[in-house]
Amino acid sequence: MGEEKSYHMTPEEFRRCGKELIDWIADYHQWIEWLPVMSRAKPGQVRASLPNSAPEEGESFEAMLVDVEKIVVPGITHWQSPNFFAYFPSNNSFPSILGDLLSSGLGVQGMLWATSPACTEIETQVLDWLVEMLALPEKFKSTRAGGGVIQDTASSSSLCALLAGRERATEFGSNERGCDGRLTAYTSSQAHSSIEKAAKIAGIGRANLRLIETDEQFAMRPHALSAAIEGDRRQGRVPCFVCATIGTTSSNAIDPLRQIGEICRKEGIWLHVDAAMSGTAALCPELRWIHDGVELADSYCFNPHKWMFTNFDCDCFYVADRAALIQTLSVLPEYLRNKATESGAVTDYRDWHIPLGRRFRALKLWFVIRHYGVHGLRHHVQRHVTMAQQFAAWVKADANFELAAPVPLNLVCFRHRAGDSVNQAILDRVNQSGEMFLTHTRLGDRLTLRLCVGQTKTELRHVERAWRQIREAVPARNQPAASGG
Repeated sequence: MGEEKSYHMTPEEFRRCGKELIDWIADYHQWIEWLPVMSRAKPGQVRASLPNSAPEEGESFEAMLVDVEKIVVPGITHWQSPNFFAYFPSNNSFPSILGDLLSSGLGVQGMLWATSPACTEIETQVLDWLVEMLALPEKFKSTRAGGGVIQDTASSSSLCALLAGRERATEFGSNERGCDGRLTAYTSSQAHSSIEKAAKIAGIGRANLRLIETDEQFAMRPHALSAAIEGDRRQGRVPCFVCATIGTTSSNAIDPLRQIGEICRKEGIWLHVDAAMSGTAALCPELRWIHDGVELADSYCFNPHKWMFTNFDCDCFYVADRAALIQTLSVLPEYLRNKATESGAVTDYRDWHIPLGRRFRALKLWFVIRHYGVHGLRHHVQRHVTMAQQFAAWVKADANFELAAPVPLNLVCFRHRAGDSVNQAILDRVNQSGEMFLTHTRLGDRLTLRLCVGQTKTELRHVERAWRQIREAVPARNQPAASGG
């Protein structure tokens, strides 16, 4: 009887293909700058280039890599391009890629401490490091009553915080009896849409989420929050959750955290702080003013996968009282029982978030921090802020453009003074050129252009070229008349 055929890739094949792929990724990062930033693919184009059925026989890695270049690369928007100024950064780095590769290679499922102690304990320690790196309150450390955990995104962190706030407000009764419709939650009208989704998932309901008005700088008005809470209490409702934002998506507005925190303390309401992109700025001592009042928060999150050179997904979520979070989310079926868990001496992160299973995400974060060091990370964040501030200065100095919002960090909201149609024309032209990518928002009901600086390889020359292209994209009828000579 002959030897049975194995369809697995051999270690030797893996070494050869892996080296080839690493070389391809390194080359991609070298020539990404010259690719059209936005994909030119039409709806259905990518799928139409794929076979209708899966292959019956295995194909070579070389054939797969050919299709990566032929199908995948033209079908993606290049988020790692230094000319990507849209939405928010989702920056990356080679140490992060290597950490993620190692995580995939180890194939760890870290739902319990017992299923891989290193997965849990490295994560705990790295998140404690970040408390010090960002100068967050000591109460968020695992050595105190709180602690941190890596979630996939800030959306999941907001949901977990809302669930914990809901349970605390009902003395942990909602999980057993269900919501009775009296619970209310609050956030800014400029807050991320994930808060609305969280209210729907958590059973609070969109109708019971109060969107608090903002001031002229698009930050939440504390007195409006206080009035909304008071009005709900008069009607017999139970306020349970407030989300304050450090760096809103539209304009990077920073809510007055200390005033909001004092209201929440007085009212006994769970305060969650969403610092998704902007929290990274606190690596720089001169920018830590953004966290003024964070010691009043019950929970806090920020995304290293946005502005700290750690590839998606990686959100750091902290709570001041881990017992409240664990009591909210813990379910312990018989098949997960083990001596380590029952000893109470370990952390089981499955109790800290929605999914049971979890990847070894801490590896990529650990690699990034160890490669760059605090000094290196701080250096690059400072450079990004400096470039954004330079762009803002160019906008202010041009009589045809104006800033649409304050520029505290690395996002510049601006517009041409000629109105929405001209700004839309500018946006369309620069994006269709393929040489850069901008997005827009509406502030004060006016179309506003957004330029966010935060990609790993973005240099001042890229920002200078973006400003030049934006001015050249102004329709001819709105170009300043040439001066006589």
